Amino acid sequence: MQHPYARLPDRSFWRTAVAERPPADIQDLWTPKFPIGQDAPVITAGSCFARHIGPALLREGMHWYDAEPPPPGLTEEARQARGYRRFSFRTGNIYTAAGLRQWFAWALGRQTPPAEVWRDADGRFHDPYRPTVEPDGFSSPEEALASRQVTLDAVRRALATADVLVFTLGLTEAWHDTADGTVLPMCPGTVRGTFDPDRHRLRNHTVAEVHRDLTAALALAREAGPRLRTVLTVSPVPLTATATGAHALVATTHSKSVLRAAAGQLAAELEHVDYFPSYEIVTGFPYRAAFYEPNLRTVSADGVAFVMRHFLDGLHGRSHRPEHTPDPTPTPDAGGEDTWCDDAVLDYYSRDHGPGHAPGPGHTPGPVPAPR
Repeated sequence: MQHPYARLPDRSFWRTAVAERPPADIQDLWTPKFPIGQDAPVITAGSCFARHIGPALLREGMHWYDAEPPPPGLTEEARQARGYRRFSFRTGNIYTAAGLRQWFAWALGRQTPPAEVWRDADGRFHDPYRPTVEPDGFSSPEEALASRQVTLDAVRRALATADVLVFTLGLTEAWHDTADGTVLPMCPGTVRGTFDPDRHRLRNHTVAEVHRDLTAALALAREAGPRLRTVLTVSPVPLTATATGAHALVATTHSKSVLRAAAGQLAAELEHVDYFPSYEIVTGFPYRAAFYEPNLRTVSADGVAFVMRHFLDGLHGRSHRPEHTPDPTPTPDAGGEDTWCDDAVLDYYSRDHGPGHAPGPGHTPGPVPAPR
C-alpha cells in the first residue's frame, strides 16, 4: 500500500527543500491561502517590522490603503517623526494581540478609551496609547484626545474599506494598567509617563491568551468589513529587553514561539486567516543570521528585501529567483538601532550607554523601577 509520504512534493522534505539548496534559493516557503488582487485595498499594522510591507506593496503597484495620510505642508522628516505612513493608521507600533483587540474595540465603539493623558515636565500632553506619535506633545488634553479620535476614525474606515489586513505580531510581554483594565504600548516611565508599581503590571501573554485576543480582534474587524481576510506574520526582530528576569535570548525565543504557535493555530482554524513566514525566513538557521545587522536585532535592507520578494512571489505565483545572494558579512558602518521600533528606547537602560543608546524624543531618562 502506498503511504502518504510517497506523494509529497520536494518542498516537504528537508533534504530537497533545504539541505540541497543554497540558502538564498530556498523556494515555496509560502503558498497563499487566498489571492490578493492588484487593486485590492490592503491595510497594515503591528510591530516595527510591519512598516516595510506598505512601501513594498506600493512599489509592486498594489493598493496599500493609508486611512490617515499626513496633512499638507509637513516635511518628510516631520511626517516620519509623527508616525505618518508607517502603518495604515497612526496608532504607532501595535506589538501585541491584546493591543490590536483594544484598538479595534475602541474604533468600533465596543469599548470607551480612557480620557487620561500624560503631562510632561514642559507642560505638554501625551496620549498614553500613542506615546511617540507626537514627539513635542499636545497643547491640551482636549487636543490629545481629539487627535486620538482622528486615528480611531481612521481605524474604523480602514476596516470597512480593506480587503486584506496584514498584521505583524511582535511581543508577548505587555504592561497592563490595572486602574482601567487597558493594555499599554510601552512601560510607563520609559518614553512617557510615570511608572506606578501598584498600578502598572507586567503580563507575559500565553498562547491561549494571544489566540483569544487575535480571535476577538479579527471577529471585530469582520463586523466592520465582512469580506476582510487577514495575513498574520511574526516579527523576526528580537526583544530589546525583557522585564521577566530571564535572559534576553531565552525570553525572545519564548515570546516568538508563543506568537508563532498562536498565529499558526488561528490560520489552521479559519479560512479567512493565513500565515506568512517572515519570522522563519529571517531567523531560520540555513540563513545563518545573514539578514541581521551587527547588533543582531535590526533586520538589514537585504533581509527586508528578501522577505518581501518571498511575499510578492507567493502572491503572484512566481518562482523565487533572488537578484543576488545576501552577503553574510555585515558592513562595518551598519547596525544602528531601528528607530522605528518604539521599544528601542529600552536599550538605553542597559549597562552600555554608548552610541545609539539614546532615549526617545523629549524624554529625560531616569531609573527604570524593577517590575513587581
